[in-house]
Amino acid sequence: MQLVHGVITAIVTPMMEDGAIDIETFRELVSWQIELGVRGLVVAGTTGEVSTLCHGEHIALVGEAVQIARGRACIIAGAGSNSTNEAIELTRHAKDVGADAALQVVPYYNKPTQDGLYHHFRAIAEAVDIDMILYNVPSRVGTKLHPYTTARLSHVPGIVGVKDTEPSMLSMYRLLRMHGVRHGFKVYSGDDMTSHGAVRLGAHGVVSVASNLAPALCLRWHENGSAWGAGEDARLQDSLLRRMFAHANPMPIKHALHEAGMLRSGIRPPLTWLPDTPGRMLCAIARRSACSVGDCDESPSLLLPGLNV
Repeated sequence: MQLVHGVITAIVTPMMEDGAIDIETFRELVSWQIELGVRGLVVAGTTGEVSTLCHGEHIALVGEAVQIARGRACIIAGAGSNSTNEAIELTRHAKDVGADAALQVVPYYNKPTQDGLYHHFRAIAEAVDIDMILYNVPSRVGTKLHPYTTARLSHVPGIVGVKDTEPSMLSMYRLLRMHGVRHGFKVYSGDDMTSHGAVRLGAHGVVSVASNLAPALCLRWHENGSAWGAGEDARLQDSLLRRMFAHANPMPIKHALHEAGMLRSGIRPPLTWLPDTPGRMLCAIARRSACSVGDCDESPSLLLPGLNV
């Protein structure tokens, strides 16, 4: 399935209070996202707490998403590792259960050189015949994927795009204007805070955390070029996204979904459950944002009885 233009939800992994995966709720969330118009989902990524999933859980989640989507949405499996061999194994498993693409994070902790990154990603692409999206997130992994390395990798068969989360957008700006990038190579923003600016620069879309809570609203923000205008609407959007990332992802979004009645209060250590206030505030702001564009009834997560909004 072709990679989508616009909003791709980096979906959470619902868990029971004891940390066990809540597969029924996961199925419901995937179905809900697709029903509201999302056409791309990243499963078992950063937002899905991939670093605390075992291989069996990882593959089970990807397989469930594929079965539910049935071609209606592109399923992108988080399949990266700081071990090239492990990344190949995870990517092969993702392909075997039907994933449309694999998201490959820059190797963390061991700090490879740019040449090392090139050979790491190329080895995965040559080992597994599946579309690959590179994932540049230096704030988490400690190593930056430079634009010239990305441009070089864009010519490797199977490497079709990159998700870039650098808040300055400087790397994205350079990449989108480099002559050495293969034509058709897709660039996605990985930061809700800067995604509108990224799309205006020419990015293909956004891999979004906020769309877990309000998918239809986020789709509208990114489909309407004037959505991030002035006044109350812009203020609410800014307030929502700032609170969404006031703590490490996915703690705020999971708490907000719990307050919306969509998740149990499960998260795996070393992440912890937040106090009551952040999630309730996120839900309240999301509902007010929806109402500001005339969509108070767009989704269950924006109809929260008892919220003082």
